[in-house]
Amino acid sequence: MPIAPKTVLPAAVLTAAALLVSGCGAAGSANAQAAGDGAPVAAESVGSSLSAPQLQAPGDFPAPAVQAPIEPNAADSTADDEAASTPDADKVMPADDISAGQTFPSLPGVGPETRSDVPDSARQVLVAIGEDEKDTQNQLVLYQRADADSEWEAVKVFTAHNGRSGWAEERREGDGTTPVGVFALTDAGGAKADPNSKLPYTQDSGLRDGAAQVYGEDWRDVFDYVIAINYNRKPGTAPTDNTRPMGWDAGGKIWLHVDHDSPTRGCVTVPTDEMQYLLQTIDPELDPHIVMGPADILGR
Repeated sequence: MPIAPKTVLPAAVLTAAALLVSGCGAAGSANAQAAGDGAPVAAESVGSSLSAPQLQAPGDFPAPAVQAPIEPNAADSTADDEAASTPDADKVMPADDISAGQTFPSLPGVGPETRSDVPDSARQVLVAIGEDEKDTQNQLVLYQRADADSEWEAVKVFTAHNGRSGWAEERREGDGTTPVGVFALTDAGGAKADPNSKLPYTQDSGLRDGAAQVYGEDWRDVFDYVIAINYNRKPGTAPTDNTRPMGWDAGGKIWLHVDHDSPTRGCVTVPTDEMQYLLQTIDPELDPHIVMGPADILGR
């Protein structure tokens, strides 16, 4: 009986056949088997019961499945958007070129450590920033916000004086420095009659004599209007009260008062009309505070 000649396949065809039955082309192998039902076998198996896979013409290979684009997870997108819009907790907003009407996510020039001392209930804050620890002039800005989740709006910008010896985190009586920190503003007074102050106001005509003793006869009016800064004092008392909870050596009677065109013994000063404005604007219902010190310390 004559022996039928064997068909010898080129190497490239054998390679394609191997891919069709490999793990990478499993779907192609199944398709080839379905499409080749009843078709003649292309190659004869020698010494094995396994038959060679059916070959397809190149144009018969199934097109790769087209996957729909993966939609981003809505929750992830929201989280990314919130992260992009939320200010960095450690970021310090620049305090340069502040003007009334600007809004800020956090108090300019105030870093996270200092910011943590400002209570959430505070909706009105004065920020006095000097360039360095020896600076005797500062930028004073009044900020206000609607609530703890709202941005701060710059309401008014002042140029102010502070202590003749600059700023100190631990001041001593008579050293001429202005204390650094965050302090409440709860009480006001002055030699003149109440100019319609929102803070409790105590008139004391003797303050003019006291001013003359401290700054000279030419400056008898510097205590005409005063807002007490709650450094080493008892809140709820007149600015002239001598109670010093931290002791006498820490100094006291640190006030906002009328300017005298020169550095102070530790107080912060602005012109008369601006003191009147502050008295008529600082509102105890907004838990007012003052943040004050040199830029490097407040920026912590």
